[in-house]
Amino acid sequence: MLNNTSVEYDAVIHICRSLFINKTRDYGTAWRILRPESITDQIFIKAQRIRTLEEKKVSKVGEDITGEYIGIVNYCVIGMLQLECGNSTPMELSAEEVAALYDEKVKETKDLMFAKNHDYGEAWRDMRISSLTDLILMKLLRVKQIEDNKGETLVSEGVKANYQDMLNYSVFALIKLGVK
Repeated sequence: MLNNTSVEYDAVIHICRSLFINKTRDYGTAWRILRPESITDQIFIKAQRIRTLEEKKVSKVGEDITGEYIGIVNYCVIGMLQLECGNSTPMELSAEEVAALYDEKVKETKDLMFAKNHDYGEAWRDMRISSLTDLILMKLLRVKQIEDNKGETLVSEGVKANYQDMLNYSVFALIKLGVK
């Protein structure tokens, strides 16, 4: 089962990464201007839209939740990159530099997923997609609180770990939706 998860995970990430790198070629790295709180809010907008579509079962603009989950994956990568790069990295990065950074963050996140899957026994496979959405929204509320606390936590994971969890939940949802 784990090898299957790895293949499915990589297939979803390939789609997300391709879109991200193509947008980088179109727009450059304009996302570098975003503050962490703005990234969190962008993820929140996407997760809230997914939840609304799950509840109302219809989209007035004709889009489904797949694109929103892909957006969450990519904004989580942006979040992790911004946490690491900060102001010390140039605003403009080449598509090749971005691709290497993207791959690094996804590898770290995939490794975390396999460690957690070992402990949880791939419980996500038996979960509803709506529960994954709710978990993402819960993680967002946690991140907002951590940001409001200026990054200080007493016993909790930091922002990066929450971005990683949201990325993984989104990949799980995309796998369950049959994205390949």
